[in-house]
Amino acid sequence: MKKRYFFYLLLFYGITGWAQNTIRFASQNDTVIISRHIYGHFAEHLGRCIYDGIYVGESNTKIPNTNGVRNDIIAALKKLNIPNLRWPGGCFADTYHWKDGVGPKTERPEIVNMWWGGVTEDNSFGTHDFLNLCEVLGAEPYLAGNVGSGEVQELADWVQYVNFKGTSPMSNMRRDNGRDKPWNVQFWGVGNEAWGCGGNMTADYYADVYRKYATFMSNWNGKELYRIASGASGDDYNWTETLMKKIPKNLVKGLALHYYTVVDWSNKGKATNFTDEEYFNTMKASWFMNEQIEKHSEIMDKYDPKKEIALVVDEWGAWYDTDPADNKGVLYQQNTMRDAIIAGMNLNIFNNHAERVKMANLAQAVNVLQAVILTDGEKMLLTPTYHVMEMYKVHQDATLVPLEVNSANFTYKGDSIPAVTASASVKNGKTHISLVNVDNKVSQTIVISTNKKYKKVSGRILTSKDMNDHNTFANPEIIKPETFNTMKLKAEELTVKLPPFSVVVLEIE
Repeated sequence: MKKRYFFYLLLFYGITGWAQNTIRFASQNDTVIISRHIYGHFAEHLGRCIYDGIYVGESNTKIPNTNGVRNDIIAALKKLNIPNLRWPGGCFADTYHWKDGVGPKTERPEIVNMWWGGVTEDNSFGTHDFLNLCEVLGAEPYLAGNVGSGEVQELADWVQYVNFKGTSPMSNMRRDNGRDKPWNVQFWGVGNEAWGCGGNMTADYYADVYRKYATFMSNWNGKELYRIASGASGDDYNWTETLMKKIPKNLVKGLALHYYTVVDWSNKGKATNFTDEEYFNTMKASWFMNEQIEKHSEIMDKYDPKKEIALVVDEWGAWYDTDPADNKGVLYQQNTMRDAIIAGMNLNIFNNHAERVKMANLAQAVNVLQAVILTDGEKMLLTPTYHVMEMYKVHQDATLVPLEVNSANFTYKGDSIPAVTASASVKNGKTHISLVNVDNKVSQTIVISTNKKYKKVSGRILTSKDMNDHNTFANPEIIKPETFNTMKLKAEELTVKLPPFSVVVLEIE
């Protein structure tokens, strides 16, 4: 009888998610900073991300803009404290010739975007437009250089054009095009996806190509360039091993990693109206990011024990099939509470690996994939993913608080992943804890041991009635952050109850 009672007790606690959810603040060493650049974004010439998204043209009189860039998008990105923006690609970068996009706009050649829809572009949004936008946003530009179809001299010239303040052919050209002072761009991608659309190279071959290109990228402004190598696709650990082995440390500051939350590339599923099974499988695919970062980091540790080379996750996010009936653009997809959970989970992963992960870029900023902003003519809306990024901005450049997390399982048909993910940081005397309940059916009660007494706690929550809920242009605030009060602070213990599929950020002091 006692054994049966104990079994039912365990079953009850497993269902309610109560017994197994504990978080303890581990000892801090005060040395690991969560870089603000983990909260970066990505804007590729793809679909309606740039044209008819960020950029509507200087002559547009219907949509308020500054030099052709939508004012509402500028305001929204500023609110995120956007730290960096990656451009012009993506696959597009390795077919982009930057000189086509400078000088008088009426004289710029038209090009065809061979990767995304075969559309013709007029090059009206180019280097000056992008870098000036970054200045307005207060964001660091991250330029992806053309290694696939470009030559060494072309990339070397681009670096000189944007960074050299003296007299030279490229800086003189910049002045002729209306910009006297250089922009001093530090972040440079040396090619993109060299294993695929960037040239279908082997790791050994790309390592040699990288060394050549990186050598001719001069530090014109007296500050070392932050050169980022085209890194692995997902769990290709051999790629990381080869690059770490073959590229000298003085030529590289970061290795990229690209991983999208996709269950099946041949059938990626719908962005909305998904089932419980699709939801679970997507969450499992998203959680795989944690394992990949751990294994890539382990390889990098062998060659770089001091962690001087960063892991840069410069493409991440959810990728679904485009609705054939939707004519809003290539790779346009809606953004539900499922995507908010993906965002919260991944940002927690990046925060907890901040000793190695120094930069990340959500794909993409506007109208493409897991966008934070969607537009339709004069209308604009903020997605659930936007709100997660805004709630999590408290972690930017804060000191990591290591956590020991013991989570209940989120189980579906015998398969399981952790139901709760979390990360924490401290800055300016305030501690912030971000919590995600991945389980779409069961609430989770979490007991957090803080190892010190706090006097007060406040919180915000992002959730909704249904996991398929999303903001629409007719109703753009179906999902938005609300005040969260379902927690209790007592001495050195904080008890929190998270509803299903919810993201919460707490502030304690």
